[in-house]
Amino acid sequence: MAKILAVTNQKGGVGKTTTSVNLAASLEAVKRRVLLIDLDPQGNATMGSGVDKSGLQHTVYQVLLGSKSVVDVRVSSTSGKYDLIPANRELAGAEIELIDLPGRETRLREALQEVEREYDFILIDCPPALNLLTLNGLCAAKAVVIPMQCEYYALEGLSDLVNTVKKVRAHFNSTLEIEGLLRTMFDPRNILAQQVSDQLQQYFGDRVYRTVIPRNVRLAEAPSFGIPALYHDRLSKGTRAYLALAREISARYFPESVKPDQQYEQKLEAQKI
Repeated sequence: MAKILAVTNQKGGVGKTTTSVNLAASLEAVKRRVLLIDLDPQGNATMGSGVDKSGLQHTVYQVLLGSKSVVDVRVSSTSGKYDLIPANRELAGAEIELIDLPGRETRLREALQEVEREYDFILIDCPPALNLLTLNGLCAAKAVVIPMQCEYYALEGLSDLVNTVKKVRAHFNSTLEIEGLLRTMFDPRNILAQQVSDQLQQYFGDRVYRTVIPRNVRLAEAPSFGIPALYHDRLSKGTRAYLALAREISARYFPESVKPDQQYEQKLEAQKI
C-alpha cells in the first residue's frame, strides 16, 4: 500500500509546493513509484510538473465530485517522471459544491483506494488554508509533512497546525500522524534561524528531518521552466537537499534499499544543524 503524505502548512510562502514537486521527482530518482496530487486551485504544482493547467479537460475537481476516477484524470509528468492528478482554477468551486455531498471530508480518500497499490508514495499538495480541500487531503493521508521557515511567525503557525492535525485525528482520521517537520529556505548564517531550528529539535525531536532545504536560486527558477530542480540543475544545493530528503523519507519505509548521501551527511554534521 502507498505511503500517503499530505504536504501542508496553513501559512503560505513556506515552500510547500516546491517541496511537493521536488520531493516527488527526487523519490522517483531513488526508484520509488510516485503519484503527486495537486489539491490547490492555483495549480502551481501542476505547472511546476510541466503540465499546462489551462488546457486540462479533467482535474482533481472531477475526482472530488465523483464524476471521474483517479485513473481517468491522472497524467504523466514527463519533466518530473512521476504521475500527477492536476488542478486548475476550476477547483475553487469545489468548496461550495462539496458542502451538500455525502462524505464530503473523505471523497479523496475513497477515490485513492483504486490506485493505492500502484505506488510507493502518494504526495498531496494542500492549499495554504484550512478548508474542505485541505481537510480532504488530511483525511486521505497517513501522515503529514510540514514545510516551514525558521522564523517566529512560523512557530506560532505551527502550533495551530499541530492542533488541526489533532482534531482531524480525533474526528475523521484516527491514523493521521506528523511524518516530519522540514526546515525550508534555511540560512545557517542567520542566528534567529538557528535558534528556531534548535527549538524545533528540542520540542519535536526525531520528527524534525535531518535534511534542511537551503535558500537556492535554482529552486526558484525551476518552476518557470515547468520542471523540478533535479532536471534544471542536478548539482545545485537545492537539488542535493531534496534528493537527501527523499533518501531520508524512503529509509523510514524501505531501510534496506536506500544508500545515504555521505557528502551531504558530512555537511549536516559540519554545520551542526
